[in-house]
Amino acid sequence: MVTAVAQRLASQRKEIDDTLAAFALSPTQLQEVKAKMRVELERGLKKDSHPTASVKMLPTYVYRTPDGTERGKYLALDLGGTNFRVLVVKIRTGMRNSVRMYNKIYAIPLEIMQGTGEELFDHIVQCISDFLDYMGMKNTRLPLGFTFSFPCNQTGIDKGDLVCWTKGFKATECEGYDVVDMLREAIKRRNEFDLDIVAIVNDTVGTMMTCAYEDPKCQIGLIAGTGSNVCYMEEMKNIEFVEGDEGQMCVNTEWGGFGANDNIEDIRTRYDREVDGGSLNPGKQRFEKMTSGMYLGEIVRRILIDLTKHGLLFRGRITERLKTKGIFETNDRLALLQVRSILQHLGLDSTCDDSIIVKEVCGAVSRRAAQLCGAGMAAVVDKIRENRGLDNLEITVGVDGTLYKLHPHFSTILKDTVRELAPNCKVDFILSEDGSGKGAALITAVGKNTYNIDYFFNSFTEKGDFIALDLGGSNFRILRVKVSHEKKQTVQMESQIYETPEDIIHGSGSRLFDHVAECLGDFMEKQKIKDKKLPIGFTFSFPCAHTKLDEAVLLTWTKRFKASGVEGMDVVKLLNKAIKKRGVNIMAVVNDTVGTMMTCGFDDQRCEVGIIIGTGTNACYMEELRHIDLVEGDEGRMCINTEWGAFGDDGTLEDIRTEFDREIDRGSPNPGKQLFEKMVSGMYMGELVRLILVKMAKEGLLFEGRITPELLTKGKIETKHVSAIEKSKEGLTKAEEILTRLGVEPSEDDCIAVQHVCAIVSFRSANLIAATLGAILTRLKDNKNTPRLRTTVGIDGSLYKIHLIPHPSVSARYARRLHKTVRRLVPESDVRFLLSESGSGKGAAMVTAWASRLADQTRQIAETLAEFRLTEEQLLEVKKRMRTEIQNGLSKNTQSTATVKMLPTYVRSTPDGTGERSTAIRCIFLKIGKQMTRILDMQ
Repeated sequence: MVTAVAQRLASQRKEIDDTLAAFALSPTQLQEVKAKMRVELERGLKKDSHPTASVKMLPTYVYRTPDGTERGKYLALDLGGTNFRVLVVKIRTGMRNSVRMYNKIYAIPLEIMQGTGEELFDHIVQCISDFLDYMGMKNTRLPLGFTFSFPCNQTGIDKGDLVCWTKGFKATECEGYDVVDMLREAIKRRNEFDLDIVAIVNDTVGTMMTCAYEDPKCQIGLIAGTGSNVCYMEEMKNIEFVEGDEGQMCVNTEWGGFGANDNIEDIRTRYDREVDGGSLNPGKQRFEKMTSGMYLGEIVRRILIDLTKHGLLFRGRITERLKTKGIFETNDRLALLQVRSILQHLGLDSTCDDSIIVKEVCGAVSRRAAQLCGAGMAAVVDKIRENRGLDNLEITVGVDGTLYKLHPHFSTILKDTVRELAPNCKVDFILSEDGSGKGAALITAVGKNTYNIDYFFNSFTEKGDFIALDLGGSNFRILRVKVSHEKKQTVQMESQIYETPEDIIHGSGSRLFDHVAECLGDFMEKQKIKDKKLPIGFTFSFPCAHTKLDEAVLLTWTKRFKASGVEGMDVVKLLNKAIKKRGVNIMAVVNDTVGTMMTCGFDDQRCEVGIIIGTGTNACYMEELRHIDLVEGDEGRMCINTEWGAFGDDGTLEDIRTEFDREIDRGSPNPGKQLFEKMVSGMYMGELVRLILVKMAKEGLLFEGRITPELLTKGKIETKHVSAIEKSKEGLTKAEEILTRLGVEPSEDDCIAVQHVCAIVSFRSANLIAATLGAILTRLKDNKNTPRLRTTVGIDGSLYKIHLIPHPSVSARYARRLHKTVRRLVPESDVRFLLSESGSGKGAAMVTAWASRLADQTRQIAETLAEFRLTEEQLLEVKKRMRTEIQNGLSKNTQSTATVKMLPTYVRSTPDGTGERSTAIRCIFLKIGKQMTRILDMQ
């Protein structure tokens, strides 16, 4: 009898174990899930495979995480489940942990969730209206961030077409439509308030932004609750269906759809298939249905019914409540409450063994969910590590969702799985205490003040007509720049190039500036603006000491210029003197690097570095004022012109300078100066190659030892020749053509060798520029005290550009070398290189526009405040009048009518430092003492 019972119990135990075994994933299976997820991540990023990928990798147009500079008051909406939240978020400037939130939660009835789209959005707007009434803010037009936790195809930060409903929503006429437009239309229909909808945000992105505000290492967002999803910061160059290669963008993976192409069928159970078949969207969101709280309870219910049917639970009795779909909303509730009490609530008369089995079922289902999320996360962190070319990665994941928060073991299993499957990644998980609504507000702040680096970029409202002069080489350019604000700010430019002859470059300063004035007159006549008085910005690409925006003393000529009588003089005064009859006004003198930074900053307000790599080389960047000892003031920033071309003039680069560098320096107009520039810039690169070829020919290594007069002639090989020869395909043909013109009859081996020389010289230039730029980027990173720098470098110059022509994707070798070396030297940075299409002249106009407006403002302020400026005579008169009033106030006859009343206080002396009180003060204290005695006696 006992044996029969034991056998029956063993048989039952085996059936239960067999049922739950399908939910136990081996390390090999988890590795396979990780590998398959990685494949789908890549497919989702590729243009060709994106439409059929199960993991959609949707762009969010969020280009960075918060850096602590966000500020302001924002409205946030959070829609992602049966409850809808409206928040007001106040962000204080420059302080982390300085966000205050006020919110209210509203229910979304089932009939609205599954009604029409118009009814849903009208309900949302009704809730917003109630909240604004509650907060007393109905007349305030706030920027709004909309957390919309459903798959959307975004084409901009404020544009998102709903791909499909999930999580029980089924409102009609929404899928395929822009939900931001639907919200705007609903606001218009209500006609009670207006909002500036800045961003639509997925809840994963909101969670990442919320946590990144506290921890700058946070680059991933995870939702493990009603639904399941992940976002992370992906390299722009990997997102093939979005324009742009530099920097990063947050990608919403929508990994809940993983498995739609049947690649995880081997681990799905019949219970998963039953749950999927009975859902609102069968065949879709398969991974989510195996991992999210919305479905785990239903999986558990179906397992319990199956076990009960087989007589393994509840004495084989199935109650009506157990048959009810959705009775277990989430399995985290099972973990939190007593199992016996839950079963009693379901009308089930359970034994102790029944409770144990139910717990095992819940544990198996939730453990699998955590492991699957961990495998997916391992694929994401490994991808980020490989993106950055790192052996080891340290990163933080921001997490939200009831399953992660409330289940006692889910988070531990998830972390353990990530650790096992991604051993080269140290992953920290931080819980989002404030939900994704705060993140929506932060994204709105980031979007509203996109990459704000300074007042200039934050409030650029300049408009008007400006002239820009650009002098920095043998060609001199004049531009007319029109800035308008009709619908959006636009810049129109017309320009003309004038040659600066050699005799003027080496003549007198007055001849040079007269030539500039003549060119300006010609340009103004052609533009028919001779009678207009326009502000001028002057791009002057030589080292100058600035004392003001419109004062610049030339320190030294570079780039072969040698005009006499200019060094040590204010070039603005010299230019003004030359053009004083032409009715124009120099508002600003700008270095070409600054002009480049400002030009690129107009298009990307994250730009805070400018570089020229052309005839010469130089860089500027935004430095903290507190570090610039030469300028008064500690608050804010100022652009610094480094003049890095002179780097090495003190001998610090002697160990890397070659005999060819020294020979070039000796033959230059300024020996011993601008040594770095002579190693890297376009003016000298062709000559470096020529000197190397001459030496190699002398040693019999090239041209069978033949040296022609042309090859010995200085300047016969130009930088454009170096760039042309360096190209992999047509370069050898170009080498043969150029060498033949030099009188050399090159062999194929000669051409290959010359191509190699050009590549080496170019390679060194790009590497040296990258190293010096790396120093600036590291300084910016340290200044901002941020673990990861995100910035944009504006770049101009023929040497950089010539390598991008005519096929940027094929022949951008110099640029690629530069970018790659920067990434290697400053790994904790995300740097976008932005080519200045308009040159530095547009930037000069931008500065001029700002300076012009500033001058107008200054004039208006001066006129307003003129009456507050008092002359010495006026002050003496005030003194005299006060003296009269003092006398009137002291005289008995005039005291009553005096304006200065001169009232007695009966304090007859000040302290004399002897430690003794005066008689008067002693009397006062005696009187006070008597008063206190009387009061005490009365009590």
